[in-house]
Amino acid sequence: MTEQAGPSALVRHAAGAEQAGFDFEVISDHYSPWLSEQGHAPNAWAVLGAVTQVTGRVELMTYVTCPTMRYHPVLVAQQAATVQSLSHNRFTLGVGAGENLNEHVLGRGWPPVNLRHDMLVEAVDIIAALFDGGHVDYVGEHFQTDSAKLWDLPDTRVPIAAAVSGDRSVGRLAPLADHMIAVDPDAGLCRAWDGVARAESRKIGQFPISWDTDRDAAVARAHDQFRWALGGWKVNAELPGPSAFAAATRFVRPDDVAAHIPCGADVDAVVQAAAAYWEAGFTDLALIQVGGTHQDHFLAAARQELLPALRAAAPN
Repeated sequence: MTEQAGPSALVRHAAGAEQAGFDFEVISDHYSPWLSEQGHAPNAWAVLGAVTQVTGRVELMTYVTCPTMRYHPVLVAQQAATVQSLSHNRFTLGVGAGENLNEHVLGRGWPPVNLRHDMLVEAVDIIAALFDGGHVDYVGEHFQTDSAKLWDLPDTRVPIAAAVSGDRSVGRLAPLADHMIAVDPDAGLCRAWDGVARAESRKIGQFPISWDTDRDAAVARAHDQFRWALGGWKVNAELPGPSAFAAATRFVRPDDVAAHIPCGADVDAVVQAAAAYWEAGFTDLALIQVGGTHQDHFLAAARQELLPALRAAAPN
């Protein structure tokens, strides 16, 4: 999570997660942290390049990149193809419609959600065409390309996963993307995706935990750094900066956060939270350990306790 650790620490955490036995690793792509207490926002693509060189087995993925405002889609396609080559075909490009938090910095304003979806569909069309090879000319309502070409295509085409939150985004993106991304364990969302998708898809979720042998410390840390998450994505996509998230969550109590995020060192609580995702139809699940300076003991616990318990409980 780029919002809670600097670039060197993130690279070290990625290597440690592979050693701990995780199967895949995702990276957020932010220009700003959600809250100033998190304190970080390095460039995700530079970090990914370094991560490809300290890992050799885990799959890698952006969770997620907005390819419409800070980045033009031709640049995203070039970055994704480069990471795929550097990682020897371990990369999936995760894309989404973005958040005001990260995209307003260009001074172009923040479009309404329907326009953001239109922009994302055009962007995915351009990226997919570039992954096909050859020169791409495109004239759309939001983007243009002039004889764009990826000169270093990887051996394996980069899969595209799209973030969705409801029927509208599923209907627009499932026919274009290879896999689904969502943050809520919504069985209806999975069924809707499968009904429209062009092929069998992975459904990739994520949820936070605050692992600590001192539960009170875990709750305090989760409240300090992750209370923003209780607003839901319809709110979180619209607020413009850390100060807005601080104001919006000033009445959120530590107990409110603890009711939504497993806190402490309770393996069963983590398994129960994860079970909601696979019961809804998700195939992959990324765990966020809250707190950039609390990764090492979490990775040790993941190797010894969490991963064995999750694998034993999950369906095949």
